[in-house]
Amino acid sequence: MKWYVVHTYASHEFKIKDAILKGIKGNALEDKIGQILIPTQKTFHIREGKRVEREKKLFNSYVILQADLTPQVYSYIIGINRLLGISDREKDEVKSYEFLPGDIVKIASGPFNDFEGVIEKISEDKQKLTVKVTVFGRITPVEVKSDQVEIM
Repeated sequence: MKWYVVHTYASHEFKIKDAILKGIKGNALEDKIGQILIPTQKTFHIREGKRVEREKKLFNSYVILQADLTPQVYSYIIGINRLLGISDREKDEVKSYEFLPGDIVKIASGPFNDFEGVIEKISEDKQKLTVKVTVFGRITPVEVKSDQVEIM
């Protein structure tokens, strides 16, 4: 078994752990999942003049689990996160834009709306552009998303 990290919303770590433990109990997946850890540390606070002990999570938003990551285990863990509304949402289909450095574009949305400029640089995933625009008489490079510009 290997160790894996599951990302959750903060303060949902124990809910995830309980849901996994309840779901695998008496199930075929019980042999595929080992320990489930939420590392904590004891801390002390003074409240109303008294020393109060409290457990603080060392890694907020993370659950560490030991598992044989089969497709069934993977879909089960992701399914729990989706039920609780925690897992990464299905990302929107990535649109492909055909821009080239040197293209003249108009920024259609965002803080630089209606500015015109020239594409200086394109990110590797083609989702962000560096556009040179004129602001107060000076040429300024501005980073915008590909869907915020239109070719002129």
